[in-house]
Amino acid sequence: MQSDTVVIIPTYNEKENIGNMIQTVLSIAEHQFDILVIDDNSPDGTGAIVDGLVAEHPHRVHIIKRTGKLGLGTAYITGFKWALEHGYGYVIEMDADFSHPTDKLHELQAACATGGADVAVGSRYKTGVNVVNWPMGRVLMSYYASAYVRLVTGMDVRDTTAGFVCYRRQVLEAIDLDNVEFKGYAFQIEMKFTAHRMGFKIVEVPIVFVNRVLGTSKMSSGIFGEALFGVVKLRLEAWFSPKKFQRRQ
Repeated sequence: MQSDTVVIIPTYNEKENIGNMIQTVLSIAEHQFDILVIDDNSPDGTGAIVDGLVAEHPHRVHIIKRTGKLGLGTAYITGFKWALEHGYGYVIEMDADFSHPTDKLHELQAACATGGADVAVGSRYKTGVNVVNWPMGRVLMSYYASAYVRLVTGMDVRDTTAGFVCYRRQVLEAIDLDNVEFKGYAFQIEMKFTAHRMGFKIVEVPIVFVNRVLGTSKMSSGIFGEALFGVVKLRLEAWFSPKKFQRRQ
């Protein structure tokens, strides 16, 4: 039986993590979650590992294989469209590397399902700085990047760049997904800002973010640069192109 909630996990070279991640999500007792992996043709065999789990759990684990590294944002857009086509009521973004706590999935989903939220953000900064095993420079860059985004956009969200997020399907239906511009770090900001401008309610669920133990981080300085200048572009569009932030009917 299909769940009402799907967890979308983009992957590129995550063979050390993806099998354990899928099994962990499947074993959550509080709520049944289905899983959709978007794999960007990982050369390390990530896709084959997922294929095996799809065969074991054909109604709960799914995979979309793409031709190459096409960007985090486009992976999620592909996943969002698939989730809407398959009738899911709640859609969660999550990393494959266990930096997002799986024991918070139920709380994140419940914030939207029963707590009145349209968007629930797994927040590293809601109750201070809750990040483990990151270099101090990266912690400061991330924290002040979120503060910068709040200043420019006016959003009352402490962790604007978070990638652990639950959306009600009504939010994704209202946004013109084909018109989402950014592919990297700024994608997360653009989605939250668009939901905010459309009047959807965003809440933050405190989490502890733990830096990956296995595999290699995909973060780069170029991703931060996209966010830095992308936020200004979003703010200007809100002023001069307000139709972009009108809900689709």
